[in-house]
Order: sequence, then structure tokens, then C-alpha cells
Amino acid sequence: MHLHFVDYLIITLYFLFVIGIGFLIKKKVKTGKDFLTSSRSIPMWITSLAFISANLGAQEVLGMAASGAKYGIMTSHFYWLGAIPAMVFLGIFMMPFYYGSKARSVPEYLAKRFDEKTRGFNAFTFAIMTIFSSGISLYALALLFEVILGWKFEFSIFLASGIVLIYTFLGGLTSAVYNEVLQFFLIVLGVAPLVFIGLQHVGGWHGVLEKLPDAMTHTWKYMGSASDNPMGVDAWQLMLGLGFVLSFGYWCTDFLVVQRAMAARNMRSAQNTPIVAAFPKMIFPFIVILPGLIAAALVAMHSGYVIPKQNGVTNYNLVLPSLLNQLYPSGILGVGLTALFASFMSGMAGNVTAFNTVLTYDIYESYFKPGQSDKHYLNVGRLATIFGILASIGTAYLAKGFNNIMDFLQLVFGFVNAPLFATFALGMFWKRSTGHGAFFGLISGTVAAGLTYNLTTAEGKGGGIANLHTYGSTMAQSFMVAIIAFSTCFVVTIIISLFTKPHPKEKLIGLVYSLTQKAKMKHIVWYKRPVTLGIIVLILTLILNLIFL
Repeated sequence: MHLHFVDYLIITLYFLFVIGIGFLIKKKVKTGKDFLTSSRSIPMWITSLAFISANLGAQEVLGMAASGAKYGIMTSHFYWLGAIPAMVFLGIFMMPFYYGSKARSVPEYLAKRFDEKTRGFNAFTFAIMTIFSSGISLYALALLFEVILGWKFEFSIFLASGIVLIYTFLGGLTSAVYNEVLQFFLIVLGVAPLVFIGLQHVGGWHGVLEKLPDAMTHTWKYMGSASDNPMGVDAWQLMLGLGFVLSFGYWCTDFLVVQRAMAARNMRSAQNTPIVAAFPKMIFPFIVILPGLIAAALVAMHSGYVIPKQNGVTNYNLVLPSLLNQLYPSGILGVGLTALFASFMSGMAGNVTAFNTVLTYDIYESYFKPGQSDKHYLNVGRLATIFGILASIGTAYLAKGFNNIMDFLQLVFGFVNAPLFATFALGMFWKRSTGHGAFFGLISGTVAAGLTYNLTTAEGKGGGIANLHTYGSTMAQSFMVAIIAFSTCFVVTIIISLFTKPHPKEKLIGLVYSLTQKAKMKHIVWYKRPVTLGIIVLILTLILNLIFL
């Protein structure tokens, strides 16, 4: 890719700007709470955009375009089925417990609801998962630097991670959140023009429909059998694996996104954060997935464009950067590349700020040095930030083994978030569930995920112990891993809870749905109420599903 002076200037100005935000916010960071939780002081419109942007990392921007080229419009299920319903559920039903319990993190809520060993298990597994996710973001952008700019992979990794380290080390969560808002707009402005330019080259949406197989241009029509669609899953696997287990497991329990809502100023803002975020979230398939379909259509046209290969294998992760190189002129190319850099920044910074909070409060304070001064934990939080960046660099190399980073990410979520959602569902809505049940349920769910992966194969991956079944795609395997992990945790938690002593009811007030007084919303205008907003966003999402049925 040949860049001009104006392209480099745009990229450089962006780097300087995000670092500048870190220096500005550093002046306001005086306590550990400021650094790790923003002292619950951020306006709702900021937390809503940050809520989306924290998830809008390189693995989503690059990975969704990759999946669009590989699976077609079916990839939109990750939004319309695999995100929006869970985001609404989080806002209406779960944020009152997270925010109302005054927990500083998701693991701390588990400590209040169950016990310390459940908190500890979740804290350690979450810390590992965030490092993996952060490493994937780092790998994706280092690969981009290498392919587009010709920089060495190692140099790209240290440059990119160094920039994230500077502004997260200086301003903590607040710095990450405000940068995520900037990154949200940059991603939209940098990638959206690609859709318009690309559609002109392929003859509009009707051109895409004509040039691609019918199965790639419908969301539900070919879900009757796994062999009928490119994703290799059927409706049951999709709805249960993605629509229920993985989506609710991620959006409702992953501290990376929940942390943004917990930083809001009050309860209503915390509830509305994920619901308001769902409105722009529902249109993101047209920005990040549609480029993948355009790429596939260009290949079918024999236009001269080809999806790049790596070691002789099609590398779908390079769909978006190769399209930028093919279709963007100088200047706009710089904005497009800056958008990809921004996606990396938001993804990695989101993971690192969640990691340093959990490591500081849920691991270090809880098990090593309780009762220390606030300044002490502020220093530990900054050290945890450095450690998180270094660990992410190590895991970046593991992502090289997957030709679609979204496949890898779904597998990681299946191990951690799927059983965790079973624990939360029982903990918040069944007062009889116990700490022993939750702890052994989480362990059994994680073990079940590992066994499922190592006893099955998909696209040459898995089967570490034996191969009892071969799935048509890595995505199908990931869905089944999540389903089995959730089901195992759910059943084991119930069985053990029935034979162990639960907490007294008075200790569960504010932590369990049936024992918590519901917040009154009558004094709030109807269009600001979480339930009303949730119903509106679900209706709009249903309409989108019907349009692309």
C-alpha cells in the first residue's frame, strides 16, 4: 500500500491526540477510584458510546468484515440476534444489581452474592480472557501494519501497544472511555465511505445479490440445515449457541462492557447505557459486515481484486485492509487506516482497563494485600496496566493460528462467558443457589468446554484428545462448546445448591431479583425509561431481521 504525506499526517495527528487526552485527564486522576472506576461520574451519552466502542475493537472491525466475506449477511446475527436482545436484558434486569450493589466489578458482585472462591475463580478466568482478547486486537493491528505499511510484525506490536500503554497509564478508565468516544466516530467516518464506494463498484445491493450465492444474502432462509448455509450451523445451534448462551454470556457478564455502564452517574443512566448503545449497534452490520460481502462480490466479478492469501490459504482477516488499499484514494486512505488504528485502541484499552480493575480489587486486594491505602491501590492499578500490556503482547502470537479471528474469539468466550452466564442467571433469579454450587458449576462448565473442544474438530482445529465429531465450521464448534459449557454449569450448580446451605434472605436483598425493590420510574418521562427504550429497540431489530429474512 502506497501512502502519501497527508495519510501519514492524519495517522500521526490521531496518535498525538489520544496521548494528549491521557495527559489532560491525568490531572483529574487523584485516587484509585478515579483511575479504576472513574468514581461513577461519566455522563450517560459518553458511557453509551464507550459501551459500543469498547466492543468495537480490531477483532470486530476486521473480524466482522472477514466473516462477511466468509459467511455472508448471516454474520449480522452477531448483532441482531447475538447482541441487541442481551444488551436490552442487561439494562432492564441486570444493571440494577451491578450498580445497586455498589460492586466495583463483576467478580465483586459474585463475592457479595455467593462467596470469595466463586469470585476468585471468575477473577482469574476473566483476567486470562481479557489478555487473550487484548492480544487478538494487538495481533490484528500488527498484522495490518505489516501487510499495509511493510513494517516488521514485532515493531508494529511494540509501537501500537506503547501508545495504548501511555494513555491508559496516565488517565485510567476515564482516559480510555473518552478516547473510545473519539474512536467510535473515527471508525464510522473511516469505514462507512468504503461501503458507498464499494457498492458503486459492484452495482449496488442488487449487484451483490446477483453475484453472490443466495445463501450468503439471507439471514434465516437457509437455517433449516447446517449443510445449507456457509456458516455451517442450523437454527437451533444459532439461537441457543449465539442468541442465548454466547450473547447473554458476553453482554450481561463480561466486565469489559459492563464496566462502562457501571461508570455512569446514576442508576437510570447505568440502565440506559446498554439500551441506548443498542440503537447504533443495530446498524453496524451495514458498516463492518457489508464490506466483506462487497469483497466477495468483487472476487466473483473477476474485477482484479482478490482476497489476500497467507501460506497459500485465504486470509479473510485481510479483507478490510485490502479493500481500503483497492478503493480508497490518498487522504481518505489515511482516515480509513486511522479508523483501523482506532478500532485497535478501543479494543485493547477496554480489555486493559477491565483487567487492571479486576487484578487490583479482586485478586491483589482480596487475596494479597487487603486494607491498604487508596494511593497504594492506585499504584498497583498502574502496575497492573503495564503487566496487562506485556501479557497481551505474548498472546498476540497465539492468534496467528486462526484464519478468522472472530472464530477464535467465540471459542474463548465459550470457555469463560458461557458457564458464567449460567451462574449469574441462577444467582440473580434463584435465591436458593449457593456459593458451593456456583463455584463447582463454573469449574465443571469450563472443563466441559475444554473436553468438547478437544473431542471434536472443525477446519483442522480441536481434537486434542480424540475426534468424536467433525463440525462444518469453527463457528459451529464454538457454538456447541458454549452450549455444553452453559448447560453443564447450570445443571451442576442446581444439584449442588440443593444439597448445600444458601445465604439467609436478608443477606440477599439487592442481589436477587425476587428480594429487591424495583426502582420507580413514574416520575421519568416515558422515552427515558429503560423498559420503553428496550421495547423500541427490539421492535426495530425484529424489522431488520424480517427485511433480510
